[in-house]
Amino acid sequence: MSLNIFMNDRPLATPDIKQLEKTALELRRLALKIIFQAGSGHPGGSFSATDLMTALFFGGILKYDPKNPKDPKRDRFLLSKGHASGIYYSVLAKAGYIAESDLDSYRKINSPRFLSGHPHPKTPGVEIASGSLGQGLSIGHGIALGTRLDGYDSKVYVILGDGELQEGQIWEAAMSADKFKSNNLIAIVDYNKVAQDNITKDLKDLEPLEDKWRAFNWDVHRIDGHDMKAIMDVLQLPLDPEKPRVIIADTIKGKGVSFMEGKTAWHGVAPSPEDYEKALKELV
Repeated sequence: MSLNIFMNDRPLATPDIKQLEKTALELRRLALKIIFQAGSGHPGGSFSATDLMTALFFGGILKYDPKNPKDPKRDRFLLSKGHASGIYYSVLAKAGYIAESDLDSYRKINSPRFLSGHPHPKTPGVEIASGSLGQGLSIGHGIALGTRLDGYDSKVYVILGDGELQEGQIWEAAMSADKFKSNNLIAIVDYNKVAQDNITKDLKDLEPLEDKWRAFNWDVHRIDGHDMKAIMDVLQLPLDPEKPRVIIADTIKGKGVSFMEGKTAWHGVAPSPEDYEKALKELV
């Protein structure tokens, strides 16, 4: 496996879309496995974010070195919706930060790699403790400012859940990032439209979402969050010289498993043995 180490001023190689799609499928199977083994977890939101995280980590977008996870020149990835740790840890294992065998301790007491239900920075490759929703963009903006002050050209990518956009702190961070012209901050909204126990729009309707971000003077893009080519195309666009960027990715909760797709019931439930086998047969 090659490491995603490159200079930001070099053109990115043409991505192998089919290989990225294959990787995403493997990651869904792995996340499903560890959630099933743990008997708890969040498959719905893990699967909706899988294609986005696959593109970031394995499409040559993120600048990182798993052998030197604290390299100050690295790009940062923050999973604000930390309950989707099943896919996060699966990605970290495939990227080489941890061993795949470490995943057997997912959500277990005294996990040697601290693979708790929500990410913790004691785990290699994890930047922040997350899962208390609404905080990730503020932290990401702080990191973006800090790396810029240190003279690095690092980028900060933050995946947000659509439900947490209902938190006021998100919009405080959005306003702050505009003020400081933090163009090295890239927010990605995993817009799966299903919250923990209800449809997002029935809690608080976020639309017109693009207009809201534009009103905060962000560089706004909207894509199909399961179309790997569309994801890679937008991630490779040059950054606006002064504006932070938001990518609104329309996704499906539970993507890839028909009986999970779009269902609130699969927000935070591990599959039964029968459902596990059914899901594996679909993830081929």
